[in-house]
Amino acid sequence: MIDVIELTKKLIKYNTINPPGNERPAAEFVGNILADNGFGVRYHKLSDNRLSIVAEKGLSAKGLPIVFSGHIDVVPLGNKKWSVEPFSADIIDGKLFGRGSCDMKGGVAAIISAAVESFIEETPVGGIRLIITASEEDGLIGARTLVKDFDELGQASAIIIGEPTNNLPVIGHKSSLYMNVRTEGVTAHSSMPDKGVNAIYKAANAINKIEKYRFETENDTLLGFPTINVGKINGGLNVNSVPDFAEFTIDVRSTTKLTNKEVLRKLEDLLGAEVSIKPFVDTGAVFTSEENQFVKLVCEVTGVNLNKEGYKKSLPYTTDAAVLQPFYNNAPTIILGPGKPEMAHQTDEYCYVEKIKQAVDIYKEIISRWSKAIKEKD
Repeated sequence: MIDVIELTKKLIKYNTINPPGNERPAAEFVGNILADNGFGVRYHKLSDNRLSIVAEKGLSAKGLPIVFSGHIDVVPLGNKKWSVEPFSADIIDGKLFGRGSCDMKGGVAAIISAAVESFIEETPVGGIRLIITASEEDGLIGARTLVKDFDELGQASAIIIGEPTNNLPVIGHKSSLYMNVRTEGVTAHSSMPDKGVNAIYKAANAINKIEKYRFETENDTLLGFPTINVGKINGGLNVNSVPDFAEFTIDVRSTTKLTNKEVLRKLEDLLGAEVSIKPFVDTGAVFTSEENQFVKLVCEVTGVNLNKEGYKKSLPYTTDAAVLQPFYNNAPTIILGPGKPEMAHQTDEYCYVEKIKQAVDIYKEIISRWSKAIKEKD
């Protein structure tokens, strides 16, 4: 048996802030635990200090494995001062504090604990595969490079992503399209601006259009409407020159009603030849039908009615499911983890201790029932 709270605390104490990530020590720590419990463990190297993990146990011809996935990188601490030490993993009033406690080292610890304990009495039919990624927070790079470069990731009967959902199942999330936008100008002395062309003005004009823009598309009953945001801007060289370049980023979260390709075309038409747009993250929306057998099983385990008024069945943000679901031939995919979504990326981030423990029980029950369902199909 694994003490899931102690495991979470140990994971938090590894500083895996991305950038730069430095997930190798945490990945090797996790890999050793899984290897000691009979899992075959393989690593995928992103760089010298960055590793993702693929761990498998119980795979057989009797069925396809269930896949559990999470990431071990975390976001920076932010500018606001923490009232607790962000890597001490202190427990106060039932809350486990620390960067990554919610997003998503509590979920990763629960996944590992449940996977190990699910083999104590018998081997789940089809077995279990764990995919623990580095470099998720900067555009799912770990998962995207893993499916591109790594051999023998096999197939999957179903996928659970342990991102923060308060242990309530979510059956979809929006796509993500990240773009770098650049404008060009002609430099000149700032006292003679008429001699130059101001690239920042071009960027400002484009950003003003974006602020007012609304995508003309129908409402997605699960995912709603697309959103757009300018998140970063840079330009010019010094105060007394006309800037000859400016750059900014656009982040669009779209739905099944509007593809990323269509989004890019619309933005190119909107902004015109004054700008160049280059996507650097392009992942699709995630969706699994409420009528799917796996979805129904998970809802039974968690006691959730997806059609209850006010229940949030989808997420506005993106997870590794955007990479893994299409790779695994659109296998039924659910996002389900112990973290409180509102605490992700926050100062004084925490996760309730009881939620982490509860997640282990939920995952184990899902594994057990899904194993029986696969066996009955045979």
